[in-house]
Amino acid sequence: MSATGSNEPARADWFREALKDKGIKPCIPGRKSRGKAVRHDRRRYRRRKRIEIMFARLKDWRRIATRYDRCPKVFLSAVALAATVMFWL
Repeated sequence: MSATGSNEPARADWFREALKDKGIKPCIPGRKSRGKAVRHDRRRYRRRKRIEIMFARLKDWRRIATRYDRCPKVFLSAVALAATVMFWL
């Protein structure tokens, strides 16, 4: 089973039903103002948040955000270098 990573559409009942029909479990919690509570996987939601933060930090590197490098090998090398530096800081 996989989990969806989108924010807004996953809150709609019709979208949750469509995901359920395909065997996908949404990991987005419902809003507090929602009438009935929606079950979600907290562990997956926290992991998703970590990944979003990691991509946001990568986008702070201008070279990666604008993709200056045309060659895929050079671009992935820059991503690896940025991720290594972020890990050590």
